[in-house]
Amino acid sequence: RRRRRELRSRMELLIMETQAEVCRALAALDPGASFAVDSWERKEGGGGISCVLQDGEVFEKAGVNVSVVSGLLSEEAARQMRSRGKSLKAKDGKLPFCAMGVSSVIHPKNPHVPTMHFNYRYFEIEEADGTKQWWFGGGTDLTPTYLNEEDAVHFHKTLKEACDKHDLKLYPKYKKWCDDYFYIKHRGERRGIGGIFFDDMDSPSKEEVFQFVKSCAKAVVPCYIPIVKKHCHDSFTPEEKLWQQLRRGRYVEFNLVYDRGTKFGLLTPGSRIESILMSLPLTARWEYMHTPPESSKEAEILEVLRNPKDWVH
Repeated sequence: RRRRRELRSRMELLIMETQAEVCRALAALDPGASFAVDSWERKEGGGGISCVLQDGEVFEKAGVNVSVVSGLLSEEAARQMRSRGKSLKAKDGKLPFCAMGVSSVIHPKNPHVPTMHFNYRYFEIEEADGTKQWWFGGGTDLTPTYLNEEDAVHFHKTLKEACDKHDLKLYPKYKKWCDDYFYIKHRGERRGIGGIFFDDMDSPSKEEVFQFVKSCAKAVVPCYIPIVKKHCHDSFTPEEKLWQQLRRGRYVEFNLVYDRGTKFGLLTPGSRIESILMSLPLTARWEYMHTPPESSKEAEILEVLRNPKDWVH
């Protein structure tokens, strides 16, 4: 609060406000369940708050984490950043950094309610000559078990409206980035029906990027909660529940094999493994050589995952 004019402090307040807003919205839909609130500290610097709801009536597992950490970047993490084109000049092999963000994955019980993920973050590194590199990253994406076109349009339109307030070019650019990023290469399919995703965003100015990130964070509740309300009491069959479990297996495959955030977290000294792996569902399933029947509802979602659609035009 003392430094509330500084962007780092404003970003910290934004991620905490976002965590509170999302937790309140989820708790209102699942009143019988409660969040376990877990504050943690990192001896290398900083800490965070993990809020996790488990085994509720509506949500099987819903986690919303914030973290604000600082310290020295590990060589493995620095190597990962340099591989993305960052020219980081260390002093005596050391790179002081500050990172903060809010991250959430929500796995509902009902197979007609999609899984949703969002993450918004800020990163700052001090180089050998004292100059600071900074950038923002983030995104929001939807992973349905069954395709509902009306829901897909609502989700994408809400995110597009948030982007369009700042630049009409942002939504198409970040929608494509999302489709390309959440790609399970060994399966030849996307993790879900996308949304928006961006990283290393450091222009036009720090203030303008922050305002864009704020708009995206504020769009999380309106893009997702109406879909949960609409379907959380839908009836479903054991076969539909089985398909949800198989799709959850794909979610796990992406997060453990390809997700850059998971990899970076595991490479950061003193990182909190429970918070990093909060994104994994409570239950999932892997069946050998499972293929849904042609022209089935299960085959319909696979077609969209293999060939992403434009939902807003």
